[in-house]
Amino acid sequence: MTRTRLERIRASVGIVQLALQQIEDDLTADDVDQAELAAILRELIEDTDPPGGFIPAVAQLVTTAALRAEQIEPDRDGDASCPLHEAAALITDNAGQRLIWAARALDPQGERV
Repeated sequence: MTRTRLERIRASVGIVQLALQQIEDDLTADDVDQAELAAILRELIEDTDPPGGFIPAVAQLVTTAALRAEQIEPDRDGDASCPLHEAAALITDNAGQRLIWAARALDPQGERV
């Protein structure tokens, strides 16, 4: 049986949710200290595989949706694509930068990414 695109996306989202739950479980472990929490936050921003980290990957996904919306919007007026582009920018600029600031506050001498 061939799965539909939406079924594949639902399955992928389920996998991502499981992965995020694992990260949340690790964050709530009793033995997480300042340096380790900072390292975890840095890992969400940038790591080597895949390049760019989790937060930039989410922003790229939203940007891809925005680019597709630009192509299929009925009036090509930006009603769908513009909010998506703005959401991607907010993810990168706001969420990403704030994670960096938090990591630096927790462990200023920690590994720079």
